[in-house]
Amino acid sequence: MSGYFKTALLLAGLTAVFMALGHLVGGQQGMLIALVFAGGMNFFAYWFSDRVALAAYGAQPVTRQDAPVLVDTVTQLAQRAGLPMPRVYIIDSPQPNAFATGRNPENAAVAFSTALLRNLTHDEVAGVIAHELAHIKNRDTLIMTITATLAGALSMIANFAMFMGHNRESNNSNPLGAIGGILVMILAPLGAMLVQSAISRSREYEADSVGAEITGNPNALASALINLHNGARQIPNEAAERNPATAHLFIVNPLNGRGADNLFSTHPSTENRVRRLREMRGDALPATGSQDDPSGPTGHLPGAVPQRRRRPWN
Repeated sequence: MSGYFKTALLLAGLTAVFMALGHLVGGQQGMLIALVFAGGMNFFAYWFSDRVALAAYGAQPVTRQDAPVLVDTVTQLAQRAGLPMPRVYIIDSPQPNAFATGRNPENAAVAFSTALLRNLTHDEVAGVIAHELAHIKNRDTLIMTITATLAGALSMIANFAMFMGHNRESNNSNPLGAIGGILVMILAPLGAMLVQSAISRSREYEADSVGAEITGNPNALASALINLHNGARQIPNEAAERNPATAHLFIVNPLNGRGADNLFSTHPSTENRVRRLREMRGDALPATGSQDDPSGPTGHLPGAVPQRRRRPWN
């Protein structure tokens, strides 16, 4: 429950920052306009964010006839998790990755790249599927949609205020003064990015834990994360580079993310995630490279096996 409390607290903080900036820009009227604007964006995101995300990555729906092993595995794990069967999509991408989207469990979708299905073992893919189902079970897809929308709306308002400038009346009524107001408009979007990143990292840890419980095999998910991390660092995701605001959707950072946790990272350190998963079984994480870069001097986490027997997914 601590993860949910932290998420609720961060969302409340982001909303407060949003309202404060609206008040700073236009007083009570500006705050109300900002809330209406954010509400409209959230309404659109609630109903259409899944379609936008799937279209952005060219995801194609598949049925049991198209990919029987994949669809059967999703079906079995969804039943084990007590979830409705989500729609299944495949993304033609050389970067191994996956994401879940949808406003609720009844309208959810999971998408997997062709590289992921080609390069991971059956148990590893099952671990990834369970992780994405955990996001759906925890309603993280909705939480992160709201968070991203609020952060985006806040940045838009701040940019608009900086472009238009304050009139004298708002400057005179602003207790922070003109310079203070400008500083707030610069720092508020940065604060929103920090909150958004913190929520995203918190939800990833929670999904790892719940996903491992669904499969009963945390080591398989840990192994998958290592291989996905190494693959993402080697192979760019051009669609993600064009849509960086969607990076938080993926199981590992598609933007060639850094190895260590940092203030603006949407994903936790892969090493930290692997360590937590292996601690669920009492296993120790192998030693890595330098202490400054947890992923080692080459940017790779240990444990990835380049050539193994794979199970076909179609």
